Amino acid sequence: MNNNIKIFCSKDWTDYELLDTGEGEKLERFGSYTFVRPYEDAVWPKCSTPSVQQMWQNPDGKFWSSKVGAKAGWKMKNERGESSLKKWEIEYKGIKFLVSPTPFRHLGFFPEQASHWDFIEEKIKNSKKPIKFLNLFGYTGVASLFALRAGAEVTHLDASKQTLKWAKENQEVSGLEDLPMRIIEDDAIKFLEREIKRGNKYDCVIMDPPKFGRGPKGEIWKLEVMLLKLLSLAQKVLNDKPLFVILTSYATDSSSFSLGYALEEMMKNFSGNTEAGELCVLEKSNGRIISLAHTAVWSL
Repeated sequence: MNNNIKIFCSKDWTDYELLDTGEGEKLERFGSYTFVRPYEDAVWPKCSTPSVQQMWQNPDGKFWSSKVGAKAGWKMKNERGESSLKKWEIEYKGIKFLVSPTPFRHLGFFPEQASHWDFIEEKIKNSKKPIKFLNLFGYTGVASLFALRAGAEVTHLDASKQTLKWAKENQEVSGLEDLPMRIIEDDAIKFLEREIKRGNKYDCVIMDPPKFGRGPKGEIWKLEVMLLKLLSLAQKVLNDKPLFVILTSYATDSSSFSLGYALEEMMKNFSGNTEAGELCVLEKSNGRIISLAHTAVWSL
């Protein structure tokens, strides 16, 4: 791995926009709805243009962080709370999926990961061979849908039953329900240990582990403690000539370099290249590139 940081940023969104950032918050459009969410790294003023200020003052919903002293959670325009806004459909390059405010400030997907979706689909299509794709910590499955459409046999895993139900809904919304996607509720570490014993191998593995979490049986997950073991086990389920591995982290105390070095060490016995970088979104109001996560990508 070289010591250059790569910017991963898609400019192809139509159903999502990062409208503005500032003063510890970000203003975003998801389809026809606008939301304000915390973004602590925004240590600059908000855009002063009247039209932008009006959107800041009148969003469809705002997520309050406990750090600001208010009651944590969503406050919706109609005052009825989170449940008043059902899931609605948006699209990225022909893949459709459902979004909705969740108790954890997210809306069911991470728009800054769109550049990874493009990479996943392109690499699988261009491989021109059967591909087995494993999505650990798969969340609501958008990345899995791009792999599925590209022709991969997908294994999609998450510890949350509710999240996996959402992933199944997204598969149906995109009209991909007849394609081979195995959806599994399990702890990532335990699943990998069983796959190693079974001798199952994969061509591609993507991992977006949380900083802290619990498995379906209450298993404790701490990123700084478990990441080394996760990567060691994931390496053992790769076939002899893997296509790619993606590692992403939203932990504020991680870095692109640390992820890159960890992934490079995991893949040291394979011939390929590792790039470390930032998952970013282009801000509409000022044209700034806003970094929202750290990532590392190994590929042939």
